[in-house]
Amino acid sequence: MADIVLMPQLGISEETAVLAEFYVKKGDRVKAGQRLFSLETGKASFDFESEFDGFVLELLCEEGDELPIKAPVMAIGAEGETYSPPKTSAPDEKTAEKPADVSVPAAAEPGIRGDAAVLAPSSEGRTAISPRARRLAEKAGLTDFSDVVPTGAEGRIIERDITARLDRAPAAVKAEEKTAAPDKISADSGYTDIPVSRMRKIIAENMHASLSNMAQLTLNASFDASGLLNFRKAAKSGVIPGFEKVTINDLVLFAVAKTLPEFGDVNAHFLGDTIRRFNTVNLGFACDTEKGLMVPVIKGAEKLSLKELSAKAKSLAAACQNGTASPAEMSGGSFTVSNLGSLGVTSFTPVINPPQTAILGVCASETKIRLENGAPEYYPAMGLSLTFDHRAMDGAPAAKFLKTLCARLEALPLLLAL
Repeated sequence: MADIVLMPQLGISEETAVLAEFYVKKGDRVKAGQRLFSLETGKASFDFESEFDGFVLELLCEEGDELPIKAPVMAIGAEGETYSPPKTSAPDEKTAEKPADVSVPAAAEPGIRGDAAVLAPSSEGRTAISPRARRLAEKAGLTDFSDVVPTGAEGRIIERDITARLDRAPAAVKAEEKTAAPDKISADSGYTDIPVSRMRKIIAENMHASLSNMAQLTLNASFDASGLLNFRKAAKSGVIPGFEKVTINDLVLFAVAKTLPEFGDVNAHFLGDTIRRFNTVNLGFACDTEKGLMVPVIKGAEKLSLKELSAKAKSLAAACQNGTASPAEMSGGSFTVSNLGSLGVTSFTPVINPPQTAILGVCASETKIRLENGAPEYYPAMGLSLTFDHRAMDGAPAAKFLKTLCARLEALPLLLAL
């Protein structure tokens, strides 16, 4: 008997997720622990691993589908086993004015309706059809789904059903649909259209909402990075044993974590009628991945030593890169750090991750000149850009935080001794 893989519960607040990509196809052999598909939520992207050994008998949804928790995703069974979608019961006569027969014969082929096959309506009375199937139907000019057999989960029409319907359509209908379909863009058109991923849509929505709903202001400052860079150089060469893997970003995160507890309005959420100050530092940091920007969170960062914080940051970054970060690791941040210094950026305006009240941008170091005992002296200056929500705090508290942070980064050995 086939094992049905269900959409997992990713978090307490998550009710749906988008199936972003399948890593297997029908007929593939899979083993327990093997990646089956990736999921995207409003906060992150995750990979789901198989709990079963066997062969993929059927994919019950499509890439791009937004599915509720516990919805069927695929069937896994023995080699040669045939999977037939279970019949879906018609609505109870007591709860529906006009019950619909939504059962599909197990032997029915995709795309052509048998005598007893009727499309399952959605909860809103419309035909249940996946986004990809609907797009294919629209391109082909197909608007009548009455002779299409759904083979997706719970009587849902999926892409292969539309394909089968078009393949089996009479010649006259095919000609009409071909006429209605838009022309394809030629290969030499000079551009390429790339579909916007679910992750990119979420990032776009969050960033637009952040800039639209907040009174954001950015303060810029710099500090003498001589001590920080010398420490990093010595640690990397092994002069300071045990700190070889500590990065410049780790040092900045450490200084931020030790400074934030003194500035309640900076380590906070603005909730409209309430400012929620946190008693601990849940430090988020921007992480660039192939799928887009992700922000894992180091919980209780102010309690960690430099080596502990460095190890935790690397572990979370790796989880984001390979798609194994959990929802708990991606939520609950009280402050965020975004570092573009490694890319040579010397100044930028980071965008706040709501409902947080501030975000710190870390820039590349530049050589500057200052007077020392009347003589010019060159030194490496590293820029910091603090964007804060002016609804939650005034400029002075934000400036004091930035000034204190710069001073502690300059006195790094003393900070490490605390």
